[in-house]
Amino acid sequence: MKRNTLHVQDFIGLLHRFYPPDLAQEWDNVGLQVGEPDGAVQRIMVALDPSMENLHSAHTNNCQLLLTHHPLIFKPLKRISTSDSTGRIIAYALRHNIHIVCAHTNLDSGANGLNDWLAATLHLTEPQILQPSEQDRFFKLVVYVPPSHREELLQALFRGGAGHIGRYDHCAFSVEGRGQFRPGADANPFLGTPGQEEQEEEVRIETIVPRRCLNKVLTQMRRAHPYEEVAYDLFELHNQTQTTGLGRIGKLPEATTLGAFAHTCKEQLKCANLRIVGQSDAPVHRIAVCSGSGSSALYAAKFSGADVLVTGDLKYHEAQSAAELGICVIDAGHFATEIIATAGLQSILTPALHLHGYAAEIIIAPAEKDPFTFI
Repeated sequence: MKRNTLHVQDFIGLLHRFYPPDLAQEWDNVGLQVGEPDGAVQRIMVALDPSMENLHSAHTNNCQLLLTHHPLIFKPLKRISTSDSTGRIIAYALRHNIHIVCAHTNLDSGANGLNDWLAATLHLTEPQILQPSEQDRFFKLVVYVPPSHREELLQALFRGGAGHIGRYDHCAFSVEGRGQFRPGADANPFLGTPGQEEQEEEVRIETIVPRRCLNKVLTQMRRAHPYEEVAYDLFELHNQTQTTGLGRIGKLPEATTLGAFAHTCKEQLKCANLRIVGQSDAPVHRIAVCSGSGSSALYAAKFSGADVLVTGDLKYHEAQSAAELGICVIDAGHFATEIIATAGLQSILTPALHLHGYAAEIIIAPAEKDPFTFI
C-alpha cells in the first residue's frame, strides 16, 4: 500500500477532527505554535510540556513535530529573544526544523479525551460529562438524492464530520419517496428534460451535523451530489448530546472510603504524594474528576452528587470551600492527572494516521517528570 507524505497541516486537521479547537477555552491557545503548515513530518513525539528537554529529545529521536498538551505560547509575544525560555525554545525549534503543536483544553473537553482517560484510569463506571460545553450545538441536515447515489452521498457527509451521536458515528436515517420538479429551459438536469414536469424516485437522508463541521459537510454534500441544484434543509437543534465538556463523573465498582480510594488514586496515577480534604473514613462511591487545575469544577461536582473530586493544584481557600460544601477532594497534582495524555494521544492518533495512509510514527517523550519533589 502506497503511503502518503504527512504535512503539519494534515496532522493538525486530523488532530482537530478528534479535538476541535472550538472546544478550547477562550483564554487558551491551541494548534500550531511554531513551524510551517506545509512542513513534512515522518516522526512525532508527544509530551506533556513544550520544554527544552523535550524539544532536544525530539531532535535526537529524529522527530519533526512535537505535540504537547500544554501550550508554549499563551498570550501574544512582545518579543522573541533567547534571553528568556520561550524565545530559546522557539529559536531551537526553528533552527532544527521542529514544529510544535498543542492540544490543551480542547483535549480536556473532547470526547475520548483526557478526562475520559482519567476516569478510565481510576476505573469509574458510567462516566458522564461534568460541565457540558456550550459549543456542543447541532443541526439536522435533510437532503434528497437518487437511490443510485445514496451510499456515495452518505459517505461524503460522514467524511465531512456528520453523523456523530455520542459514542456512535455514521448515524443517519433514510426513507424512499417520490420527488417532483420541472427543469428550467436553460437547466442541465441529471434526471428529466428541460421544460417538462418530472417525478422521480428519491431517497430522503437525515443526519446530524455539529455546528463546527457545517460548512465542510455542505461542501462535501455538493461535491458528491449528482443534481445541478441540491435540495436540502437545515434545522437548528436545541437538544444537547453532551458528548464534550470539562470533567467527568462516574461511579466506583464498589463503595469504599476516602482513605482507601486515595491510596487507589496514588497507585493508579503513580503520584509520589497527594493531599485530601475530608475524613479518611468518609464513604465515597460517586466520583468526579477534572484533570490539571480543576478546582473550578468543585461546585459542579458537588451539585452533580459527587462524593469526591479528583483534581490537582487545589488552593487553601478552595480546600476550605470544599469542606464547607461537604464534598471531599483528592489533590493528586497537576502532573499526575495529565501525564496520561501522552499515551492517550498516541493510542488515538497512531491508528488514525495509518487509516489515512500516512506512515508517520508517534513516540512518547521519555522520562518526563513532575517538577515537584517531596521530602
